[in-house]
Amino acid sequence: MNFIKSLKIIFSAIDKHPLAKKHKIHAYSIFLKWQLSQMIFPGIRKVKFIGNTFLLAHKGMTGATGNIYCGLHEFEDMGFLLHFLRDEDTFIDIGANIGSYTILASGVCGANTISFEPVPETFIHLQNNIKVNGIEKLVSLHNEAVGAAAGKLNFTSGLDTVNHVLLGDEIKDTKIIEVKVNTLDAKMENSHSLLLIKIDAEGFETEVLNGMEITLENKLLKAIIIELNGSGMRYGYSDQSIHEKLLANNFLPYKYDPFNRKLSPLATFLETNTIYLRDYSFVEERITSAKKVSVFSETF
Repeated sequence: MNFIKSLKIIFSAIDKHPLAKKHKIHAYSIFLKWQLSQMIFPGIRKVKFIGNTFLLAHKGMTGATGNIYCGLHEFEDMGFLLHFLRDEDTFIDIGANIGSYTILASGVCGANTISFEPVPETFIHLQNNIKVNGIEKLVSLHNEAVGAAAGKLNFTSGLDTVNHVLLGDEIKDTKIIEVKVNTLDAKMENSHSLLLIKIDAEGFETEVLNGMEITLENKLLKAIIIELNGSGMRYGYSDQSIHEKLLANNFLPYKYDPFNRKLSPLATFLETNTIYLRDYSFVEERITSAKKVSVFSETF
């Protein structure tokens, strides 16, 4: 991707971001400072995140830089997590990448987190982010994928946040690695306090859900944040089928407004991350009684 095209994508993301667009001067100032710092001193930098947490980041690390520029990269979903989780809860982060959600859950909310990241080079960044935040006792890290059955899978490597499972003739010029895969049901360590799961598997979400039938039946599980953007089509899966499976387990889709702590029911899933909830009264009480969060000098 050329430099001009990359800038247009970043600027568009800032201009459309619910939080950053309200603080454009601040957001663009952070962007410029970050770019200059990486030109002069390239490499890993320790950057302030939310509260007393930090991110280790370098140029081109999308999983981190989106948070640097915009405060919370996935604002609605991250805002929901921050308002929903408490220190007695368990959160599962499937497709943790460098650990942004894990840091928010354990570093800010104080919850226990079980994190899965299959790509070894990304997993190292995840480990380092957990260590720099001093939350090793709260986080259980797994360098493996989550799927419908135990075994091994081919994965891309070096594609940052869009590394994904490789099947059949898609294997071309991409760097390929073999990763261990297990079911979530087989890996559950603390199901008695499980409240929230985030699933970002780049189209492999159907397989993840097929391996967590027991977990889905756990009535303590109140919310799932899941990416539904059509990428499952590469494996022959449809987002509609995922939607129907979640409905069958009494999860309903919602959109969250962190500024007003408002949950709005949806007729169907969004073409991005969607929050699915069951036991609405429990969830609503949690988010309305949560401590305030400060990001970009804004408190909500």
